[in-house]
Amino acid sequence: MAHPIVDQLRFTRSEWLRGLRGVSEEDAKRHLGQMNSIGWIVGHLAWHEQRSFFQRPHQVVLFPHLNTEFASGAPMSTPSLKTMRAAWNTLTKEGEPYLDSLKTKDLMRDLPRDGKASGQTVADAIRRLTFHYWFHLGEILAIRQMLGQRRLPEYVGNLEAMAPYRPER
Repeated sequence: MAHPIVDQLRFTRSEWLRGLRGVSEEDAKRHLGQMNSIGWIVGHLAWHEQRSFFQRPHQVVLFPHLNTEFASGAPMSTPSLKTMRAAWNTLTKEGEPYLDSLKTKDLMRDLPRDGKASGQTVADAIRRLTFHYWFHLGEILAIRQMLGQRRLPEYVGNLEAMAPYRPER
């Protein structure tokens, strides 16, 4: 059984995917004012997944272009939603064994940055990524509303069934 903080991340990912359901390739490339495109947001969260679960803990980079094109502060772009989803799918699938292996003692370890102590624990990084998803989920739904889309997901899904509170192990 995964640690409760990992369950929360997984639930958040499922909600984020629910917010992406029905987005077309064309709509994912739209820019509204200063907002990034939905395709860029997907690439940005793939970058954060790679950074948190591959690059920093294991010095592994599966998709080098994510580090230049989708890091925080990277310039606006209009990548393919299909391509960004494929990278995101690979990263989240390949990261599952690492997440499943985490015990409380592992979560309390420093997550190095550029080979040096960062002051951020693995648990802190997971919480930051979880909150990052919620931030961008709101942005994606706002973009979809501005595009005139209807019947969008509302509120939070079935948290109690999918990621109920349970004490840490």
